[in-house]
Amino acid sequence: MTHPIMSRRSLLVGSAAVTLSAAMPATAAGRPLIHVLKDPNCGCCGAWIEIMQAEGFEVTTETSFGTALSRYKLDNGIPPKMASCHTGKIAGYMIEGHVPAADIRRLLDERPDAVGLAVPGMPYGSPGMGPEDRREAYDVHLIRRDGTTEIFTSYDAA
Repeated sequence: MTHPIMSRRSLLVGSAAVTLSAAMPATAAGRPLIHVLKDPNCGCCGAWIEIMQAEGFEVTTETSFGTALSRYKLDNGIPPKMASCHTGKIAGYMIEGHVPAADIRRLLDERPDAVGLAVPGMPYGSPGMGPEDRREAYDVHLIRRDGTTEIFTSYDAA
């Protein structure tokens, strides 16, 4: 009876695959996975989700209403002044409202010690809120763990 011998190359390739798969638990088929809680009657939430999918994110959704959604935001470190209509979670970070895909990617690349990102309210022209070429100026805020915020990205009016 012969036993197959694993070559050094096979061992290295196998080890690399295991290491990469362990390092990227928040992906589905190589796409960043974001789970979104939203009101089922909100059209702009659906529009933002479609944009995230087109930008290469794998999106799962969960229906939530009124006080349950508000409680979820508070329990996960979203200050009331940063609230918007939907809340996502990706790789341990919270994404509140109409945050652009580029800012989420930057957050995942930089990995700051923070709760996540927020676009408070529903600014016209932010992703899912109307045409970008007619947007109003808005800021994406980084929410720190102590509840303070700072500007992460600013978008000028179009």
